[in-house]
Amino acid sequence: MSRFRQTRAVLFDLDGTLIDSAPDLGHAADLMRQRRGMPSLPHSAYRPMVGSGARGMIGVAFGYGPEHPEFDALKEEFFQNYEACMTQRTRLFDEVQDLLDRLQRHGLPWGVVTNKSERFALPLTAAMDAFRTAAAVVGGDTTPHAKPHPAPLLEAARRIGVAPEACVYVGDDERDIVAGKAAGMPTVAALYGYLGLGANVSAWGADAEIEKPLQLLKWLEVA
Repeated sequence: MSRFRQTRAVLFDLDGTLIDSAPDLGHAADLMRQRRGMPSLPHSAYRPMVGSGARGMIGVAFGYGPEHPEFDALKEEFFQNYEACMTQRTRLFDEVQDLLDRLQRHGLPWGVVTNKSERFALPLTAAMDAFRTAAAVVGGDTTPHAKPHPAPLLEAARRIGVAPEACVYVGDDERDIVAGKAAGMPTVAALYGYLGLGANVSAWGADAEIEKPLQLLKWLEVA
């Protein structure tokens, strides 16, 4: 029997899975270069590193890692920039709204589990109409652990009132698949997402892979 047949709820990663936030994240980082008289980088330079958050964006913009003495100050500047622009260019991926609507019609609650801190995840999802039907939004600091630890996924399942093994988790990063497995959930890799540079998705061991959001319905065996 398919692991997906017992599905009672669907959980999603946020950036790269439900929303394309790369334009706003890249803009927030590039503003820092512009303020320092450095030339802008193309959007394509930032996009592959979106899954790495502030660390990835600062790494692209300046070539600095967390060990650099200026990193913490740059990170807070990046956060402030992003906070000011995070809903300006961010959009749902194609087919996502249709997917969420169909889950609702089939009585399948859905939620978000992201490594974005609540400082950003809660206002961002509150500002987008699509998330009004979300049964749970769990951020990277909602529990004491972020993904790949299973704690945030287990918290989302608890909030929705569904056993973890009856939840499916969909994400575009290896951490998502690791976290889902650790939580006992069937996992789906979103191949249309950011994935990361040189990602070998087949090695993640997800239970399924989808190239477009609506393909998830085939695995859930709903029309």
